[in-house]
Amino acid sequence: MKIVVIGVGQTMRGDDAVGVVAVRSWQTHYPQTAKHPDVQLEISELPGLDLLELLSGAEFALIVDAVQSGRPAGEIQILDEQAILAFEPGTCSAHGWGVAETIRLGHKLRRADYPRNIKIMGIAAQQFEIGSSLSSEIIESLPNIVKEIENLVQSALQEEHL
Repeated sequence: MKIVVIGVGQTMRGDDAVGVVAVRSWQTHYPQTAKHPDVQLEISELPGLDLLELLSGAEFALIVDAVQSGRPAGEIQILDEQAILAFEPGTCSAHGWGVAETIRLGHKLRRADYPRNIKIMGIAAQQFEIGSSLSSEIIESLPNIVKEIENLVQSALQEEHL
């Protein structure tokens, strides 16, 4: 089973960087899992339609990204593909063509190499100003975010052996 973990976010836009920072931190704190032969790590600042290529060939995909949800900064929300497909087209995204729109397109194309299981770990974010750094709330929540990434990847790896 190929598992892809994708950190999404613009590193020069405050809390939008949380996906990239969290996945890199996970790689540092859980190197054995991150270097597992079935796990592939990707970082993408502006994925757009290129996200389809990053998903290509995976059976399980975890996309870690900042979301504007109105929830407290740093709060984690896990969405499966069905929840993602329920998002309205044209939702606001700092990435131009949003993650939800790309997943919807991949679902409609029914590509043979499209993951059978996709999850988005949405991290509630509050500030996206160009040139700013992560907010203190996001920094405080990073250990929990990193642990949740590990839990989801470990679950996918265990599923592989059932």
